[in-house]
Amino acid sequence: MRDLVYETFASEGRAPSVAELARRTQSTVDAIQKILHDLAEAHALVLTPDGDAVRMAHPFTSAPMAFVVTPLDGHDDRRWWGGCAWDSFGISAALHLDVRIDTACPQCGAPISFQAGPQLPPPAGLVVRFPRPAREWWDDVVSTCTMIRVFCDRGHAERWTTDNAPGTGYIAEAAAVWRLAGPWYGDRLDPEFQPHSREHNQGLLDECGLTGPFWQLP
Repeated sequence: MRDLVYETFASEGRAPSVAELARRTQSTVDAIQKILHDLAEAHALVLTPDGDAVRMAHPFTSAPMAFVVTPLDGHDDRRWWGGCAWDSFGISAALHLDVRIDTACPQCGAPISFQAGPQLPPPAGLVVRFPRPAREWWDDVVSTCTMIRVFCDRGHAERWTTDNAPGTGYIAEAAAVWRLAGPWYGDRLDPEFQPHSREHNQGLLDECGLTGPFWQLP
């Protein structure tokens, strides 16, 4: 079931409906709902507030969240919503695809458009602000992702924080978040994918220089 959800996101940029999953697996809607709720409990998916549809399958999202991800190959007409800055890099990593990422700076509102890929880092100077510590990400994961945003530069991120959420969050270089996205999401579509352990993911954070209490996973 998880693989079908990811396959649809990857190929069509959308989440499959419950009825579609039931048809494709020759199952019932009730059985599909039960499986989706089990997957959500395991943090493999995120459901809508009503629990009747897939909201996110990281790094993909079924609704706009401030990022649009477009293949650099002009013959590839797929498009994806990026759940956040990190997830936008993650889509590129999961699909092994060079992309253009379009968003806007929360501080000044200026459009930000840049290229990134598995071997193509984002431009220097861009930063990503994380709104809350790693141990709290899944308290409200949609809210967390909504606020993992790209800023024009560190000054803009610091001013936004001072004005809107003083004393909170963490501002990281976009290149560090890009480096994290590769191993974090690069195997997400693999046929033999297995969820990463907490220890594995903590090691990935450490390797990218994202250390200290803020980055301690639960």
